[in-house]
Amino acid sequence: MSALQIAGGRVLFPDMTVREADVLADRERGRILETGDTARGDETLDAEGCLVVPGLVNAHCHAAMTLLRGYADDKPLDVWLRDDIWPVEAALEPEDIVAGARLGAAELLKNGVTALGDMYFEVPAAAAVLAEAGLRARVGHGIVTVGKDEAEARADFEEGLSVARELDGAAAGRIRSALMPHSLTTVDADLLEEYAPRAREAGVPLHYHANETADEVNPIVEAHGVRPLEHADDLGLLEAGDFIAHGVHVDAAEIELLAERGVGVAHCPASNMKLASGIAPVQAMLDAGVTVGIGTDGAASNNDLDVFDELRDAAMVGKLEADDAAAVAAPDVVRAATEGGADVLGFEAGRIEAGALADLVVVDLDEPHLTPVHDLLSHLAYAVRGSDVRHTVVDGEVVVRDRELLTLDEAAVTREAERRAKSLIERAESDE
Repeated sequence: MSALQIAGGRVLFPDMTVREADVLADRERGRILETGDTARGDETLDAEGCLVVPGLVNAHCHAAMTLLRGYADDKPLDVWLRDDIWPVEAALEPEDIVAGARLGAAELLKNGVTALGDMYFEVPAAAAVLAEAGLRARVGHGIVTVGKDEAEARADFEEGLSVARELDGAAAGRIRSALMPHSLTTVDADLLEEYAPRAREAGVPLHYHANETADEVNPIVEAHGVRPLEHADDLGLLEAGDFIAHGVHVDAAEIELLAERGVGVAHCPASNMKLASGIAPVQAMLDAGVTVGIGTDGAASNNDLDVFDELRDAAMVGKLEADDAAAVAAPDVVRAATEGGADVLGFEAGRIEAGALADLVVVDLDEPHLTPVHDLLSHLAYAVRGSDVRHTVVDGEVVVRDRELLTLDEAAVTREAERRAKSLIERAESDE
């Protein structure tokens, strides 16, 4: 057995307490062996003066959209998609998506994200990039049928289902999959109803955007006489293991439905604020027993993939939405960004205990903005930044050491992403 010892630091345990301890991980099984006064491993990772936390989980992301960072800002969702994003995406080439996924992977790992849920295109190639980088991910082809004839729409679903079947369990289990129709308003309802059982037969969950804006709620109510998640339930889209993104405009009955069905929510506060989509009722979800994770959404609407930033946003807007300074407290958002996100994606990660997946992050506390230390949970929720991550470990393997990315050539990744992004925009704008 080959073991990695993370030594000399303080450790955040599942009960949200912090104690001095070492962590020993089995590198062959990718699992935590023990915590405390551990035996010495074959390799030691120095955590002196640091806090060891579970790897962060980005529960909803479009990693390759890093190429569109800062391209189209300060617009509402429907205009932003229709006028800017979809026209550029129509000009995407497979190599663009690979370059964007590489850039996203580098950014995620250096910011302490060890697992993500990713919906986009050219999924086999992008998944190979995520696996090469060392990430854990649940991936899926983003299915959009609006504007397509029946044959094209059905082909999109077939691709989504094929990708889900082929990729589930790839990279020694680090890559899982889902059927990922874009949303309830951009995908044909009859095809959703037809393909949901086929996803169940394939053993993969469903993931889609839901209740992101009021403009997504009203058409469904007008057409079907029920709210979106009731409509989704009627179509067979709400089963244990499924998860939705956003859930901004949900009412009490929909929250109860999510809890009853065991469907998780990926809360994306920064994207929701930037697009003026609204504020999700996260405290009400937590009170009802809904599993909530944290997501960045794509860098085109955020504009970064720093989940530590997202913790602060989630806590702050959660208090505003609930009109209660005690709502969405520091332990709630820390748990959502770790164990909650892992549960949403279906990974046995997000907590530091024997048997859990060895996805770990070492946060350097030796910075002015992290001094003094009264409460480390408070620091994690309100003060830590992605740039404070010193080491990142996935599956027991060190992928970032002393801020150096070990699995990708960072300089080459950024150069290629810059080149591909410029070429993409030139092509898209020349077609206008």
